[in-house]
Amino acid sequence: MLVAGMLWLGVTLLAGENGGGSMLFGYLSMLIALSFIFVAVKRYRDKENGGVIKFWPALGLGILVSLVAGLFYVAAWETYLATTDGNWMANYIEAEIAAREAAGASAAEIAAFRTQMQGMADNYAHWWFRIPLTLAEILPVGLLISLISAGILRNPKILPHRPQA
Repeated sequence: MLVAGMLWLGVTLLAGENGGGSMLFGYLSMLIALSFIFVAVKRYRDKENGGVIKFWPALGLGILVSLVAGLFYVAAWETYLATTDGNWMANYIEAEIAAREAAGASAAEIAAFRTQMQGMADNYAHWWFRIPLTLAEILPVGLLISLISAGILRNPKILPHRPQA
C-alpha cells in the first residue's frame, strides 16, 4: 500500500511540466517502501524460525513481498490512468521531444524519435503491454533488496533474535 501511495504522490503532487513526475522521487519511494522486505524477512526469521533462516527461503519471502508490492504498484498506476485524462504517454512524449529540442537535436532526429515513441504509445495503450512494463519498473528494485536482505539475514548473528521475557 505504501508503494501505491507514493506512486500517486509522485504523479499527482510532484508532477513537473507536461506531467512528467520525478524519477528520483519514484525510485527513492520504491526503495523506502521495499525496505519492508528486510523487515518482513527478519520478522519471519525471528518469530517463525526461532532466529534462523537460510538464504533461499529468505530470498523467496523477499520475492513474494516484492510481487505483492508490484501488484499494488500496478493497480495504483492503472487506477491513476483510468481516473485521469489518460494522456500520460502523450504528455511524456511531448516533454521528451521538448528536452531534445532544447538540447539542440536536429529535425531529423526529432522526427525519428517521434516515430519511435508513437510506436511505443500505440503499444502502451494495450493493458497486456503496459502492465508488464509497469511491473518491470519495481521488480528489479525488489529483487535487489530481496538478495541483500537474504544475504544479510541468513547470518543469525546479524541483528540476533532476542526472545521476549
